[in-house]
Amino acid sequence: METEFEFELPRGYVDKNGEVHRRGTMRLATAADEILPLRDPRVQQNAGYLTIILLSRVITRLGTLSSINTKVIEGMFTMDLAYLQDLYQRINTTDLPSYKVVCPHCNQEIEVPLDFLLS
Repeated sequence: METEFEFELPRGYVDKNGEVHRRGTMRLATAADEILPLRDPRVQQNAGYLTIILLSRVITRLGTLSSINTKVIEGMFTMDLAYLQDLYQRINTTDLPSYKVVCPHCNQEIEVPLDFLLS
């Protein structure tokens, strides 16, 4: 099972020395990653801050930075933040269930994803 996923930011994080960091690694989130930040006063004051803390916990590498913390995530361009939020959702969401159905026209059995059935 794959638990770490490499990525490349669209713009990149620019550190205090002007170095751009684009390539990184994100790991799968644990239950603690999603639960513990809810106790943080910054999240209690502003629910939007949950994303910042979550990403700082699951990004394990970004360029040559020695550590990833909330200040790094706060300093990212919005395009990169949106990219990382999307990546987080994709790697931590399970596949949608599918159902086997029989085509009324050709009598062949096919698998149809649940999201198709709901639309």
